[in-house]
Amino acid sequence: MAEFIRFDRITKFYGPLCVVENLDLSIDKGEFVSLLGPSGSGKTTLLMMLAGFEQPTSGNILLDGTAINAVPTHRRDMGVVFQSYALFPHMSVGDNIAFPLQMRGIAKAEIGARVKRALDMVQLSALVDRRPSQLSGGQQQRVALARALVFEPRVVLMDEPLGALDKQLREQMQLDIRDLHRRLGLTIVFVTHDQSEALTMSDRVAVFNKGKIEQIGTPRQVYDEPATRFVAEFIGETNLVEGVVEAVQGAEATVRLASGAQIVSALSGTVASGQPVFLSIRPERVDLSETRGDARNVLETEVTDSVYQGDHLRVQLQNATHPLIAKLGRRSREFPPGTRVFAAFSAGDCRVIAP
Repeated sequence: MAEFIRFDRITKFYGPLCVVENLDLSIDKGEFVSLLGPSGSGKTTLLMMLAGFEQPTSGNILLDGTAINAVPTHRRDMGVVFQSYALFPHMSVGDNIAFPLQMRGIAKAEIGARVKRALDMVQLSALVDRRPSQLSGGQQQRVALARALVFEPRVVLMDEPLGALDKQLREQMQLDIRDLHRRLGLTIVFVTHDQSEALTMSDRVAVFNKGKIEQIGTPRQVYDEPATRFVAEFIGETNLVEGVVEAVQGAEATVRLASGAQIVSALSGTVASGQPVFLSIRPERVDLSETRGDARNVLETEVTDSVYQGDHLRVQLQNATHPLIAKLGRRSREFPPGTRVFAAFSAGDCRVIAP
């Protein structure tokens, strides 16, 4: 794939407030990239600048090698889907989808065929004559998606499009959009604050914090190999334990915890001997046993609580200096509070993160 969208040193101020700071990001043609972060992190502002609804204070946005800062929204050839759907209530489903084609002067004979094709894509052909008020939230979202796709845009932009849906429908729509992306080879830029949504749908995830990208990578990379404390804490759940680097051996480091225990861990970035660091250990990577075993890293702990959560057991632990969380398979043995257990994990199951 070749670079298709490029944000080149983009900065955006609202008055004295900097919401995007000197940001660089490249997106390949046909790629699904999610902009993930908390409210106010700059992700929606970046999307609005790509759509043409906002202008950068400095820097350039390029589409297929051409700067588009001065190109008006309606000439950028981008389909946009908002959380609010923004459907016309007085128009039928078919007319809503036909609207962008009519605005582009497409021949009437061709409009009907394109609308039918778009409705088939989102599996709503039987509802062509209904009004938006007669549709469920999920159906309205499918209509909004069909309207964004009907004129065959070069890029599809989605701003929290599933936020108003209930959990079951949201999860189904995630899979539907992912399937459309793969079938049609769409280039999609997707804004969300939902980590699970970003991990499920994306080729790559850009994690935003305070107007900057803290890390960008595949879902597996940002989850398993967090580069910063913010990424480790924002995506999923993690145990963060403080320690000091004792030695660095290639791609691993030995870290001494406050309890005196030594942990061997994979590295994220560069650290030096004597440096204070955090260890990030995902709860599902922690195994529990009443015997020490022969795992590379073992911490002696005590169970303080155990909660059955359907698909897993969430076990709260405490050792001499810090709490830990373990997530065990639903068929795992339950340890009652007060049980002394050994928490074990491999070097590859944790990451050293510089503070």
